[in-house]
Amino acid sequence: MKVHPLTATFPTMSEDELLDLAQGIKEDGQYEPILLDADGVLLDGRNRLAACNLAGVAPRFTTYKGDAPAGDAAWSLNARRRNLTQGQRAMIIAMERSVSKSSARADAATYGISPARISLAATVIKYAPSLVRPVITGAMGLDAAYEQARKNKADAKAKQAQYDLLRDQAPDLATRVTEGDLDLPAALTELERRQEEERLRARVEQADALRAADGDTQPAFAQLVDDGVIDWPEAAQRADHFHTQRQEAVQHSQQALHLIADHWATIRNLALRPDSAFTREVLDGLVPEAQALAEHLLTREAGTSLTGRN
Repeated sequence: MKVHPLTATFPTMSEDELLDLAQGIKEDGQYEPILLDADGVLLDGRNRLAACNLAGVAPRFTTYKGDAPAGDAAWSLNARRRNLTQGQRAMIIAMERSVSKSSARADAATYGISPARISLAATVIKYAPSLVRPVITGAMGLDAAYEQARKNKADAKAKQAQYDLLRDQAPDLATRVTEGDLDLPAALTELERRQEEERLRARVEQADALRAADGDTQPAFAQLVDDGVIDWPEAAQRADHFHTQRQEAVQHSQQALHLIADHWATIRNLALRPDSAFTREVLDGLVPEAQALAEHLLTREAGTSLTGRN
């Protein structure tokens, strides 16, 4: 027999209670008929119907003829007979709302339950559906169920944000997640791997461009990766090593040139008397490399001085 959705949300009797009711009906008869609507949908009396079946007694029915909606009658009759908590009532109303799409404010006014409690119950229905029945039966309080639903909601929001990120930055991975070919954690791990590879590639290509600008003719680090000789992490290490060595070389050259600039007056004085014994003695006391550099600078400075005089 079809049961009204609101009636179906109410908890039924325990097995012992149902057996006691069946025994009473068998001995004393069914005092109150089972209520149906005009279409034969059961509004009230599920336990009586089950007890009649257990007792082997033909159930008595009556048809609802009131002016109020059948759902209101179902609620009124079932709620009146049961010692339900506010949490249980809120959950039952929220379940009925999911069927009838009525407003929380209207239900709250009709059934004497605060809209806030109905809202909590609706959150449980959406984010922790497995806890709906325990709340209705009284096995779990609404507040405890809502706390779990709230956590589930936060988790769902976080996962949606992760999926949106994936869809934005790696649509192919998002598609695989949607199709069930890949789970979200694995897809995020793959995205992170790709992003790390892109960061390494950028570092390596920057170093390769600088090497080429310096006139280095050795194979580019990125090319070595493409050829399978090394991987991106090793290429990045080589790039970092190149940058370090190059910076050290730049600093060393700058220091050397600063020393030359600091002692340029000496070069200028020697250039004024290139053939003197003093100049000759200075040059003869140098190592060959330093001597060749000094002679070059003296020649250059002497030429500059002559040009300036002319």
